[in-house]
Amino acid sequence: MNRAFSPLVQSLLVAMLAMAVNATAAEEKKPAAAAPVAKADPAKGSSLFADGDAARGIPACVSCHGAGGNSTIAANPKLAGQNAAYIHKQLVDFTTPDRVQPIMTGYAKLLTDDEKKNIAAYLGTQVAKPGAARNKDTVELGKKIYRGGIAEKKVPACASCHGANGAGVPVQYPRLAGQSQDYTATQLGLFSSGHRSNGPMMAAIAKRMSDDEMKAVADYIAGLK
Repeated sequence: MNRAFSPLVQSLLVAMLAMAVNATAAEEKKPAAAAPVAKADPAKGSSLFADGDAARGIPACVSCHGAGGNSTIAANPKLAGQNAAYIHKQLVDFTTPDRVQPIMTGYAKLLTDDEKKNIAAYLGTQVAKPGAARNKDTVELGKKIYRGGIAEKKVPACASCHGANGAGVPVQYPRLAGQSQDYTATQLGLFSSGHRSNGPMMAAIAKRMSDDEMKAVADYIAGLK
């Protein structure tokens, strides 16, 4: 025998139905869980650095940057011990108009972002071999610029950002200690001319320096340990 629901039971049923609907709607509105961020793998970076990937036309990084990132070619930077975040940023920048370099731009575009991070992580674990200043006639000028800047040209001391010993500041400023004179001087020249635009602060500073001042400070930097 069918009986009509009492007003109280009807009210309870309506309330329960409303709660179920609201719970379902809330569940649907929940944002999707973010994909886990993969950690950089230095071992994979080491393999790519040492062997490259012939199938994709990526040569071994070691052929230009030396074993463990200690380049013996003056025109190519020493990368051993460099801050991993800085290296990753540069590899990304090579794929943009801010830092175009015929060789590195091509290779950087072939690397995935994870591969860039892996290579950077590997190089960050390597030990940099020391360099040496070689021009005794200008090393004092280089020391003066690095430690005290050039006040009359509003050039700040390099040490104020890169550290007294050229160790740099993670993420913000690269390690400079022991870097090749030729490479450092070339980069200062590129900043000055506007051909490298991924460092606005460095571009502004380099524009105020003469070629001789750039070479002198680059030589002093090579001897920092």
